[in-house]
Amino acid sequence: MNIIPIFANKQLKKNMSYLLKPKSYKPLLDLKQTELGIKQIKEFFQMNLSSELRLRRVTAPLFVLKGTGINDDLNGIERAVTFPIKDLGDMQAEVVHSLAKWKRVTLADYNIEPGYGIYTDMNAIRADEELGNFHSLYVDQWDWERVITAKDRNINFLKEIVNRIYAAMIRTEYMVYEMYPQIKPCLPNELHYIHAEELRQLYPNMEPKEREHAITEKYKAVFIIGIGCKLSDGKKHDGRAPDYDDYTSPGLNDLPGLNGDLLLWDEVLQRSIELSSMGIRVNKEVLQLQLKQEGEERRLQLYFHKRLMNDTLPFSIGGGIGQSRLCMYYLRKAHIGEIQASIWPEEMRNECKQYNIYLI
Repeated sequence: MNIIPIFANKQLKKNMSYLLKPKSYKPLLDLKQTELGIKQIKEFFQMNLSSELRLRRVTAPLFVLKGTGINDDLNGIERAVTFPIKDLGDMQAEVVHSLAKWKRVTLADYNIEPGYGIYTDMNAIRADEELGNFHSLYVDQWDWERVITAKDRNINFLKEIVNRIYAAMIRTEYMVYEMYPQIKPCLPNELHYIHAEELRQLYPNMEPKEREHAITEKYKAVFIIGIGCKLSDGKKHDGRAPDYDDYTSPGLNDLPGLNGDLLLWDEVLQRSIELSSMGIRVNKEVLQLQLKQEGEERRLQLYFHKRLMNDTLPFSIGGGIGQSRLCMYYLRKAHIGEIQASIWPEEMRNECKQYNIYLI
């Protein structure tokens, strides 16, 4: 299937947003079947995720107070949507980017024991997102966090947890096949692990995203370790905030990184799709090191960071799993806008219609 990347308009081109348009795309499900499929996938997967990792569901905030250090900084450059709170003297609130740090505080407040954790439905607005087939202004994901011990802070434990999540993905794929036989299972039985540095050496002349496409096309399901650490060329495979994932401690083959991204090969769009970012979280030593590396030591004065430095937060592992992206993958859709309602440029909507992509 040929994929043509086309910029929807000049402004989108400037912002590097683009639309992938598979020439022979035809949805396998109509709107009613799609909505039913979304419902079944979300219910089935979260039940399996909860069982695999021993997680209880909790209610999550849509916004948090600015200046507490609880909101996720993502790559450190994205602007949070903010608004004043009248009854708090116009103090600023931020719509969450994700709940990476909030979950760790919640584990402590709920007194969760090692081996158990929480998950929640996280809804966010990311105004700086580059709109396209995989990216929307609206973000919905399962955010989860589990208490671990100091002995669990190693690469083998990380892989054990990732394998459990992947097992839930395989079971969900088979459920979709039973529901809609025209959607054939294609996930491999095992996930392929590779460090970002090994990936760079494997494809030295490619950019990071191109490497992701190449390795995922080969193995169909890949977990790339070491997101956020500097590689041997002095560059990062991708950015990660320095105060939640541990990307410094030795991981795979003694290369730095106890975190990573889970990618699957999307047959419809002929490229990789990132479905989950996760990792073992920083301890106070790693927090100080990574903040120093990024010149962000001032964050140590924030509420979240003070709690971590005062040993009032547990060791943990956690991540997020994109709900709409997961449904998009299982239902063989070409655009995330076929799964969720959001705002899209009119030019993009018109282009999509020409290729049988009907945005909600």
